[in-house]
Formats: sequence, structure tokens, C-alpha cells
Amino acid sequence: MGIFKNSEYQNNLQKAANAVVNREELKDKSILITGASGLIGSFMAETLLCMNSMYDTRVRVYATGRSMENLEKRFEDNLDNSFLHLLTYDVDKDIPFDQGFDFIIHAASNAYPAAFSANPVGTITGNVIGTLNLLNYGLSHGTKRLLYVSSGEVYGQLPNDTPMFTEDMSGYVDPTQVRSCYPASKRLAENLCVSFSRQFGLDTVIVRPCHTYGANVTSKDNRATVQFFNDVLNSRDIVLKSEGKPIRSYMYVADSVAAILSVLLVGESGNAYNISNPDSIVSIREFAELTAELSGRKVVIQLPAEKPVDDTPITRQVLCADKLSAIGFRSAFTCREGIESSLAIMKGDQ
Repeated sequence: MGIFKNSEYQNNLQKAANAVVNREELKDKSILITGASGLIGSFMAETLLCMNSMYDTRVRVYATGRSMENLEKRFEDNLDNSFLHLLTYDVDKDIPFDQGFDFIIHAASNAYPAAFSANPVGTITGNVIGTLNLLNYGLSHGTKRLLYVSSGEVYGQLPNDTPMFTEDMSGYVDPTQVRSCYPASKRLAENLCVSFSRQFGLDTVIVRPCHTYGANVTSKDNRATVQFFNDVLNSRDIVLKSEGKPIRSYMYVADSVAAILSVLLVGESGNAYNISNPDSIVSIREFAELTAELSGRKVVIQLPAEKPVDDTPITRQVLCADKLSAIGFRSAFTCREGIESSLAIMKGDQ
């Protein structure tokens, strides 16, 4: 049995489906999701399938990934679902299918530090060439709207006293640092989207997720939150390699997916929207301590002799959620509830 039939996970999917603004607009639509094996993409596909069961929306979900084996393993509980179609596709190569989709959600991207370090060129091409390919495809196949999943990292380094990042801000990204492969290429992909809208009339919209976490992570994901979960689930204390002072916006994946689908349906064309929860702003250390508290463990600080080369230089990344709130979206999970739910699902899936 896969994660889909876990009772806590089902509860999360239902909450996400309920939180989507104007979800009735999805009825009888087809949606192509790239990066469907990933954290956001996989939860999004399963939220849409859950929505079909709850509201008879009959959304046809086309979930893509580079490996059919990985897709079949991830969606093993839904392989006989007539509304789910699995397609193999590497986003920076030619698109191997030829059919129209009402919506395209481009969520495929290297999204964790180990991938940036090991494959910076692939990170760039996936974000830029992959986006260009999909924009051209959407334009030639009558797509109603393409939603690009960008990142809060596009803001770069803003002054440390900036209370919140709003969608009209732009900070410094050092193009001579390999770590910049991710935010720099995300910025260019965003500009490709709005340029297609202006020049060719293709309807596009952009979302910038904050630090997203959940139980349905891939085995290769090495983000700090994943390491924290793995530690406590294996009866280990959480070891921080820094003092954990950076402040971040965090968002549980169920809230993130519901927000993204809401922007897909009611967001203004050519606009970017922060995907964040105004009630979930904590430091890395506070996130670790909350995870440890909920698991009966503790946090241990072990500072390395040298700072890791690929660490982000950003000490404060708080994304303003006002624009998201203005379209009617409301988060359903606090930070504590999101962590607690993640751990419960991961324990049940072991």
C-alpha cells in the first residue's frame, strides 16, 4: 500500500480540496502536471483525484516524470483510476506527446541543495528550456492557462530589516556563484512566462512557494526539514550544523497545493503570487525544536569548522501572503499541525 490510502494523508487531501478557491471551474478539465513525482506535483495530482471523488469534478490528470517506474511507484494506489494518466517526459527535451490540455502546471525542477550542487547546468536547463518548451506547446495546443511554479528564492538578498517580501521586490543574486543556478534560472523562467503573455497572448500565471514540507518527499530530497523528520523518525536527536537563526516562511504541502490551484483558477494573468502562510513564520531552529518536541527528542548544535559552500546567504525570507489572501485563499494548517501531520503519515507509511 502506498501513501495515498493512509488515513491522515486522506484527511490532508480532503482539506486541500476543500480549500481550493473556485474549484468548480476545474470540472471536466484536463491538467498536465510536470514534476509529478515531486513533493508539490504528487500531492497536487492526488488532491485532484480526491476532488473527483468528493465533488465529481472529473478532472483528467496527466502526471509526468522522467521515470515511469518512479511514477508507477508513487501512484501505485491509483494506477487503475481512469482519471489518472502517467506520461514519461524530460522537460528540457522535446515533448513526446501531442494532445491539448486545458491547463499546464509546470512544477518540474531541481528543488533541493544536493541537486543544485551536483547538477547546476541541469537545474538551469530544466527551469529555462523546460519552461520554453511548455510555453510553446501550450501556445500551439490551445492551452487556457499555464501556471509556472517558481520559488521564493527569486527574491535573492534583500536588506535584513525587510519585514516581508512582496511580489514587486527584487534583491541581489550573485551570478558568479554556482548556488545561484536555481534563483537565477527561476527568474528567467518567470520572465519567459510574462513575455509569452505579452508577445503571443498565452495566459500565464506564476507562483512563488515558500519553504514547503510534507510527508510525500522523495528519497533524494536533502532539505533541512526532511533531515529533521528523518532524524526523529529514526529515534535520533536533531543535529543542527548551524545556530539555525535564519527566519523562513514555511507552508505545509496541503496548504501549498490548495493555494497553487486557487491561483491557477482565479489569479490575474501575468502576475506572480507568493505561496505562504502568514501564521507559519519561524526560524530554522524553531522548526527543528518543534519537530523534536512533537517526537520526544531534542536539538543538538554542532557547528562545523567551515561553512558549507552551497549554503544560501539569505538570513531572512518571509513571503507576504496579502496578494494570495486577496483572492480568497486561507491556510488550513498551522506549522505545528503540519509537522504533526507529516510525522503521523511518515510513521504510518513505514
